[in-house]
Amino acid sequence: MEKAIDLNKTVYELVQEHPELVQILAELGFASITNPAMLKTAGRVMTLPKGAALKGKDLEEIKGELARRGYSVIP
Repeated sequence: MEKAIDLNKTVYELVQEHPELVQILAELGFASITNPAMLKTAGRVMTLPKGAALKGKDLEEIKGELARRGYSVIP
């Protein structure tokens, strides 16, 4: 199965499809994703582009790191 990340999906949906993303995203500066309550609340409305903007992270760097880890990113 291809590991595809659809940027239109919420973080919660992405983590349901790819549980290993919790650790990867935490390493990329989204530490609150490791809190199950945050994932179930904010994660249900937050997308990676929104989260990157909120945290002041470069979305292109995040996409690049995901690609390095074997994910294809769908815009």
